[in-house]
Amino acid sequence: MIVGMTDDDVHPHGGATRPRAIVTLPGFRNVIWLMPAAYLLHIAEEYLGGFPAWVTHDVHGRFDNVAFAFNNLAFMAILVTLVSVNYRRRALVRSVALVVFASANLFWDALFHLGMTPILNRYSPGLITAMLLYYPICLLIGTVIIKEKVLTGRQFTLALTGGLAVFAFVVWYGLFHFAT
Repeated sequence: MIVGMTDDDVHPHGGATRPRAIVTLPGFRNVIWLMPAAYLLHIAEEYLGGFPAWVTHDVHGRFDNVAFAFNNLAFMAILVTLVSVNYRRRALVRSVALVVFASANLFWDALFHLGMTPILNRYSPGLITAMLLYYPICLLIGTVIIKEKVLTGRQFTLALTGGLAVFAFVVWYGLFHFAT
């Protein structure tokens, strides 16, 4: 992100100009690499915070360290693959797939952590990286996607909705159907 100043604005009373700040957003191909980086830090926070035990004891799901490792390894591989193919060549199907998958694992996951903390009156392992990394990165990438017309507003909204469906399935299946 580049921030600079310009004096293109003419003062409303004529004559003198006043400087205004301008912000140049990073390009889609570059900014999408923030997602796997944030996801990796989020996995570390969840592991160190005892996410599998939290799911088992507080959420009353069934989750263990093996399932946690397997899920996150698979999800990271999918995320890196989707980011890589979108980096190499942007196409509608690739971009939609990235938004669906990434929104499920970043945006909607952040809402899950944010919601579960007050519901359970206990820290949800992953909350810190979800709030400090996931939301700002998701907002930035969403802005870039719309600004660069990677997806239309309607396509983006539908992809986010698809991500919510994927997230709901992952929570339902992953947390409540893994045998421990």
